[in-house]
Amino acid sequence: MTEAEARLWVRERYGVSRETQLATFGSILTTEAEHQNLIARSTLESLWSRHLTDSAQLVPLSEGAPQGAWLDVGSGAGLPGLVAALLTDRVVVLVEPRAKRVLFLRDAAERLGIADRVTVIGSKVESFRPALPVAVVSARAVAELSALMLSTVHCTDLSTVWLLPKGRSAQSEVDAARAKWQGRFHVEPSITQPDSGIVVATQIGAR
Repeated sequence: MTEAEARLWVRERYGVSRETQLATFGSILTTEAEHQNLIARSTLESLWSRHLTDSAQLVPLSEGAPQGAWLDVGSGAGLPGLVAALLTDRVVVLVEPRAKRVLFLRDAAERLGIADRVTVIGSKVESFRPALPVAVVSARAVAELSALMLSTVHCTDLSTVWLLPKGRSAQSEVDAARAKWQGRFHVEPSITQPDSGIVVATQIGAR
């Protein structure tokens, strides 16, 4: 997917105003990447296809989720958490243990005008206790599937939708996770990287 195609994908689904907000976030991210290692420098020229639209494609996959918060684990650069906040009206909780990235995420949410719906938690997800089970869990390049579910399942219930980009390892991680976790697993092909997959899981519980 080219940069133009990636940006058009967002525009056609979410309109020019939200595309513009994503572009603003992209500028904030690019500037901050000069000061801390948020994303690989080699991907800056493909920001839309590698990061913004790659994150945005999770939003349609969340449409079957109940009402409630979107939890993004190990948010780092705000991918996909801040993208989800820009493209939906959900409350979004970003959990990120690294202090410098916590400051970046809070500042970005303020500058994007979504700080009223975005909460940044400066800790590991194991220490986070939401008041209610979250509706959606996302995590990008955080941990192997079974380990991620073990660290995060206390924030969820059986109605939670898990959206987990896993690259080429998606199916093998699902196969391994089935030994420890029961639920419904599906691997959705990525629209931005055809050889990559997104694990979509529901009704997750330990065996």
